[in-house]
This record gives sequence, structure tokens and C-alpha cells, in this order.
Amino acid sequence: MRVEIRQVEGLTFIGKGDTNHWMVTDGPREYFGSEAASRPMELLLIALGSCTASDVAAILNKKRVKLDGFKVVVEGERAEDHPKIFTKIHIDFIFYGKNLEKKHLERAIELSQGKYCPISAMLEKAVNITYSYKILEEE
Repeated sequence: MRVEIRQVEGLTFIGKGDTNHWMVTDGPREYFGSEAASRPMELLLIALGSCTASDVAAILNKKRVKLDGFKVVVEGERAEDHPKIFTKIHIDFIFYGKNLEKKHLERAIELSQGKYCPISAMLEKAVNITYSYKILEEE
């Protein structure tokens, strides 16, 4: 896997990987950014959430679990001092639907977090990652 990052201006960068899709990152104005896009640390949480959400959705689909909707909310706490790494990350899986069996949801989350999501596997070596889930009947 290879990615390429190009400076546009200040802290605004574009990057693309093997999929050939460009994306933008940026930084705060006080550090000569223009606040035109997500910051890299936000993207890390987005990558984590997307990775585990993809796993869970695929596992539930394979088990033929019918959801009315699904979302993941990822929150990270950062250190006060530089390099301001994440010190805690919490992932909340929110499932929408009726008559959803908890055992299927729990198993899908456990498989994602313990076996399939490479981003979780890498990050858990450096930061405490916790997770929870809830079932709501309506979005």
C-alpha cells in the first residue's frame, strides 16, 4: 500500500492512495491552515469508525440480520501536551431496528474489535479503546 501527499497551501494537503481517490486535510488558522477540511487526527477516528463499522455491517449481513439503520460514534480524548496523542477512544455502535438479537450484535462487534479491524488492532497497542452499543427502534 502506498499513499502520496501533496501540499496545496499552508496546512492544506491532498492525498491519495492505491484507490486513486484524492482527499483533503487541513489545520487550524493559528498554524497557517485554512480550516478547509478534516484534520489528520479526525481522520484517524473516522478511519477507525469506518473500519469497524464495515466489519460489523458485513458480519450482520452474512448472518442475515436486518437493520433499519446503523451508525458508529467514535470519541477520542487527547493528551494536553505535545504530541497530543489519543489517551482514550470510545466507540459507540448504534443499531436501529425491532426485534434485534443482542447476541448477533455483540458477536459482530467482538469479531471486529478482536479479529478483523486492523486499525483497532494497531491503535489498541497505544491507546485504551472501549466500546458499547445500544439498540434504538427509530432513527
